[in-house]
Formats: sequence, C-alpha cells, structure tokens
Amino acid sequence: MTDVTTPRPADTLARPFAVRGLTSRNRIAMAPMTRNFSPDGVPGRDVADYYTRRATGGVGLIITEGTYIDHDSAGTSGRVPRFHGEEALAGWADVVDSVHRVGGAIIPQLWHVGVTRTKGAPPVVDAEPVGPSGVSLEGEPKGRAMTQKDLDDVIGAFADAAAAAERLGFDGVELHGAHGYLIDQFLWAGSNRRTDAYGGDIVARTRFAAEIVAACRAAVSDAFPLFFRMSQWKMNTYDAKLARTPDELDTLLAPLAEAGVDVFHASTRRYWLPEFDGSDLNLAGWVKKISGRPTVTVGSVGLDGDFQGAFQGNDSPVTGIDQLLDRMERDEFDMVAVGRALIADPEWTRKTLSGTTEDIVPFAAEMLKSLR
Repeated sequence: MTDVTTPRPADTLARPFAVRGLTSRNRIAMAPMTRNFSPDGVPGRDVADYYTRRATGGVGLIITEGTYIDHDSAGTSGRVPRFHGEEALAGWADVVDSVHRVGGAIIPQLWHVGVTRTKGAPPVVDAEPVGPSGVSLEGEPKGRAMTQKDLDDVIGAFADAAAAAERLGFDGVELHGAHGYLIDQFLWAGSNRRTDAYGGDIVARTRFAAEIVAACRAAVSDAFPLFFRMSQWKMNTYDAKLARTPDELDTLLAPLAEAGVDVFHASTRRYWLPEFDGSDLNLAGWVKKISGRPTVTVGSVGLDGDFQGAFQGNDSPVTGIDQLLDRMERDEFDMVAVGRALIADPEWTRKTLSGTTEDIVPFAAEMLKSLR
C-alpha cells in the first residue's frame, strides 16, 4: 500500500474559512493590488479573466483592487475601476459571475484616496483633494478639511457601494482603511489635526471609520461580511504608527469591532516581522488577539523582496513559506493574502498546496505592464 502524505501547506492552508454568509474553500486570498487596466473606470472582460485565472488556480477569496466610491474626490486616476455607475457595475457583475463559476469567492475593496488625490487628475478633474485637516501626509498644506456635509456624503457613498456589492452577488466587501488613504488619514495623528469630534485622542480619530462601518453594516444583510483593511505604515512613511503599544491598538480596534467589522485585514510590508517588543506576533496576530475577530495577514508572501521594489523595476525570486505555516499552525491569523506572487503565477495556490513549488514562476517587474 502506497504511503501518501499530504503536503504541509495543504494541511494548513486548504482548510475552509467561513464568516457570516461567506465561505472560502481555503485560507488563501488574493491581495488587493491596483492595476490601472479599467479605462474610464469600467472593468472589462480582461479584468474578469484576470481575476478568474487566479480563482481557477485555486485562490479561495479574491479581494479586488481598490475601487472608487461615488464621491467626486474619491479617485486620482481614470484607469482605476469605480464602484458606481451603470456601466462600471455591469462590468463588476461580469467579474463576480466569472469568479463564482470556477468556485471562488470575491469581495470588492471600497476606496477613497482622500488628500493623496492629485489635483486636476481624473476621474473628476475639478475635484479638490479633501481630508481630515487640509494637510498632506507629509504635513504640508493640501486640499481642504472636510466639512460635516463632506463626511456625511462619503459615509453615504461607502454604504451605497456596500449595498450595490451585495446586489451584484459579491460575497462581502472590504473597506480600505490603510496606507494613508482617506479613512486612514482620520485614524492617524500625523494627518488628523481636527479639534472637533472626529479628531484628538485615538477614540475620536476612529469615529469617522466607525461611522462608515456602521453605515455599511446597516446597508447590507446579516449574511454579508465586512472586512476592514488597516496598516500602521503609510505610503512613503513606513515608520508611521497608529498604535505604539498593544493597549493603544486595543483602544483603536474596539470602536471598529463594535461598529461591525467582521474581519481585519492587517497590512504589513513583511508578514514575519513582530509588531511590538516582547512578542513575535505580527500585526495580524496582535489584532486577532486583542479584538477577537478573524484576521488576514499579508506582506511579501512567497517572494524574496519588498513590494515597493517592483515599482523601481526590481524582480523578486520565489522563497519558501515555512515561517508563514508555523504562524498559521499556531492560529496567529486566519487567512493569508498573496500579492505579487499571484501576479507572477496564477497557479501559485495550486502549486503551493500540492507541494510542487519548484514550478512556481518568479515575479518580474515587467509583469506589472499587462494583465496576465
């Protein structure tokens, strides 16, 4: 009788994950990555095929690239998909149907770039950059501080997008609260200098995010889960911190969990780095320990090289995931999001779970120039 052993990655990562009405067939998610292949903000058949290839290759949960909500200042490119308007939503309906046909689950990431918007850029060229305090992430004057009407309009736009996602058949939504974009600009003391109820201490800085979460929760059914992507680091400000201690992180997370976050997606640049002194838990591990909510980890999974290097033309060779499996096996987090490794090889999941990692295609920066 042949002794057939299951590869270690399959033992750890091939288990289903369920939250509310969403069931992922395994613990592997495709990380959200902006691709700029949706002219006029409309995802076409090539975008549907791009996501479907990853689902066909075994990915359990697709988290789409960031999609702009229906607010004039939400975006800063005419080639990033939007999540409003009949034509764009029809394109997303095609994406959902295609991914579901091959057994994948899929959620859109809902996005507002806030003060990082480039003035004069599409999709609404005359829209002014807005943020909590009218300053850039570097602390220089930029755009304008949001009024209460602005806040209410954005909260409503997120809720409308969440409701649209459920109507289209998505399996949940993710709110982009990371990397120095609008929601994160309110969370971070470096960009939030308000003196009203939306600024000040950590709890006050969470109010805008919590109101968005609560509005989205009210706009969808109980079966529809809400993911929330968060990070300490910001684009070009890698040492930024929302929370410098576990106690501060607890203060930050509690209002968001209470408002209705089901899963936290904790973004780091390298998943293996400990978040706080005295423990080897990464950010996703700490968030799960403190909040009690399931978490998704991310950051250079399966590749030797930081993602920022890709934008300087740097390639990244394949590397092992033994440390990731060690952390998964001790239940540090619940899912892992894979980014550039899935751009490089749509079959990464199948090859990883089957133990045929010698066949994985390494990442080359040239791959960013097309939807493969």
